[in-house]
Amino acid sequence: MFRAEINHNRMYVQCSDRNSKCCTNRVDEKNEYFPVKYNMGSTASRLYSFMTADDPVNIVMLGLDDAGKTTLLYQMKMKETVTTVPTIGFNVETLSPMKGVSLTVWDIGGQKKLRPLWQNYYREIHGIIYVVDSADVERMDESRDELYSVLACGKLVAVPLVVFANKQDKPNNIGPSGVSNHLRLTKLLDRKWFVQACCATDGDGVIAGIEELVRMIKEFKRNKSELRQ
Repeated sequence: MFRAEINHNRMYVQCSDRNSKCCTNRVDEKNEYFPVKYNMGSTASRLYSFMTADDPVNIVMLGLDDAGKTTLLYQMKMKETVTTVPTIGFNVETLSPMKGVSLTVWDIGGQKKLRPLWQNYYREIHGIIYVVDSADVERMDESRDELYSVLACGKLVAVPLVVFANKQDKPNNIGPSGVSNHLRLTKLLDRKWFVQACCATDGDGVIAGIEELVRMIKEFKRNKSELRQ
């Protein structure tokens, strides 16, 4: 069951089962996901100061081949477009996308023969980035099946998820709400999730999605700490 409320022209949808620890997922009144914008100044610095080199945060980046994962990774790191080739294996980078934040991101190759190896990278993961080609509707079912296979792993229970609806610059993209519908994300009641429209080649939406993931990871780590006490 879900409840909805409207605050400042934005609708917030949340599972009514408080025991499920499901997400608060944001949509506007036209059922379109909207990008979240934050103040990049001192407030953000204080909010994310727990994610320093002394408190590492590990993120796994997954998705089908040609979804744009590696382009997204280097847009995060260097804030520019780089020429990429299909990833055979993995790329790993430590990023500081904003002041006071340190993230280690594992970008894993998405070719079908490599997907069984994804599970080797799930140890001590605090966040999941799943990249989708919003213009490749024919492969949405395949993308959904792979995502649910990932989330079924016991090592990733309750780990927050950000889906980057990439390639929003393509004229035939289905938009973030369409991606959410195809992936059936409203069925995910065991974790917080968020859909971010983006274009990895020009960086549009990238920082907004990372900021939302950082916010969810902070809550995830705090909850884990409380459970240990």
